[in-house]
Amino acid sequence: MKIPFIKAHGALNDFLLTRAEEAPAKDRAEFARALCDRHAGVGADGWLLVGSPETPGCHARIELYNSDGSVAEISGNGTRCAAAHLLYRGLEAETIRISTGAGVKSLRLVERSGHSFVFEMNMGRAEIRDLHASLPLAGGPRDAVILWVGNPQCAVPVEHFDFDWRAVGAEIERHPMFPDRTNVSFLRAVDEHTLEVRFFERGAGETMSSGTGSTGAVAAAVARGMARSSVRVLTPAGPLDIRWDDEIFLTGPAVITAEGVYLV
Repeated sequence: MKIPFIKAHGALNDFLLTRAEEAPAKDRAEFARALCDRHAGVGADGWLLVGSPETPGCHARIELYNSDGSVAEISGNGTRCAAAHLLYRGLEAETIRISTGAGVKSLRLVERSGHSFVFEMNMGRAEIRDLHASLPLAGGPRDAVILWVGNPQCAVPVEHFDFDWRAVGAEIERHPMFPDRTNVSFLRAVDEHTLEVRFFERGAGETMSSGTGSTGAVAAAVARGMARSSVRVLTPAGPLDIRWDDEIFLTGPAVITAEGVYLV
C-alpha cells in the first residue's frame, strides 16, 4: 500500500496532508501514528485528510489526526496548510472555505510566493469557561483561563519561561479537570499588543507554534485585561498576528515543503 502526502507547515507546526480518497478507509489512527513518527515515518505534528465538501459553499472538508492518533476538532495552523494544499492542487480562489470539526472556517489569501502562502483566517469567537481557574498540580496550584476556541484550551499566564513548562503542560493536558484532555499555552505579556507564548498541544506535545493556542492565549489575555487588539503573538517559530473585532482573525504563513509517498 502507498499513501500519498504533501508536507506543509504553518509557522513550523507541521502536517502531512492526504486526499481523503487516497487514505486507507480503516485504522486511520494507527496510520496517523506511523506517518507522523519522526524516526520511522515521515514526521509531523498531525495528519490531515482533505476531502470533498459536504457543506454547500465550501471548497473542502478536513479531518485531523494528532501524531498520537487521536482526533482533533481543528488546528488553526493545519487549516491554513489545508488551504495552501488546495491552491497548490490548482484551486483558484482568493477566499477559501473549509469545513472542519469546529465548523466552517473562512481563509483570505493575503500573499503567495511560489509554495509559500499567507492567510488571514477567521477563527470565530472564544468562549471563556473559567476566567480565574486554579489548577491543583503536583508543584502547587496554577492560575489559568479555561476556554474554547473550537477546541479546548487552557491558557496559563506566566512571568517567564524559566521553569519546566513542558512537564507542567503535560500534567495539565491530562489533568482530571479535562476528561477529554486539553491544549495548553503559557503566555507572557510583553506589552498590551504583544504576547510571548509556548505551546503544549493535546495529542502532539510541544509544538513550535499553534494557531488555536495563539487564539486562546490572546482571548485569555484580553479577557484578563493584559492585552487589547491587535496582538502579535511571539512563538518559537516567529510571529502570528491576531486582531479581534466581533470575531477573532489570525494572520500567519503556510508553506509547502515536500510531496511524496509513504510505503506501508
